[in-house]
Amino acid sequence: MLRFAVWAALQLSFMGLLADRGSTTGATIEGTVPLPPSPAPAVMAKRYEIVSKGGILSTIPPVGVVWLEGNFPEEGNPPVLQIVQKDFVFDPALLPVRVGTVIEFPNEDDEYHNVFSYSPAKRFDLGRYMPEERPIPSQVFDQAGMVTLRCDIHEHMRAIILVIDSPYFVTTDTRGRFRMEELPAGDYILKAWINSRETLEIPVRLESGKTLQVTFTGD
Repeated sequence: MLRFAVWAALQLSFMGLLADRGSTTGATIEGTVPLPPSPAPAVMAKRYEIVSKGGILSTIPPVGVVWLEGNFPEEGNPPVLQIVQKDFVFDPALLPVRVGTVIEFPNEDDEYHNVFSYSPAKRFDLGRYMPEERPIPSQVFDQAGMVTLRCDIHEHMRAIILVIDSPYFVTTDTRGRFRMEELPAGDYILKAWINSRETLEIPVRLESGKTLQVTFTGD
């Protein structure tokens, strides 16, 4: 009898855990973003290369960034992230972050690198440094906007940091699909970064416990 009582208690506890996981008070958005066709065969690696065509920077394979724009409360200190210089590329080459995020730039190549930006959202020049030099150079990204990174030694090296004034953002997959969960209910603007020259936006109304399907359309 005691064994049955213990089993029943465990079953009730497990069912309660499932109920908690299944219930949600937040809203969900999922949908697609129109991405340009990839000029190269699909690759399995998670590293993306930034290319420039006619002054427009985009990734290979193409990916986008989607975020919710609105008035949101502060959520403590943003994390410290890294963009690594390895094999003569920046990794990752596209990084969305919230305003206030600190980014470190470790050099993992056995050669000098330099990281600089002339972007209006963040201008800086870290100078040339080797892997063993400490501390790791870093910057605080405290203004929303797109920041283009370069290396003055290796001209082909580029990366993009999207500094977003929102805690709700996600990178799409290479088919343009995205999903964001546990969003606050309300009226917002949903934005989608396609490349350095194109950002789409649509108004959305989110309701707690419901999923909104969104399809962005290009020009």
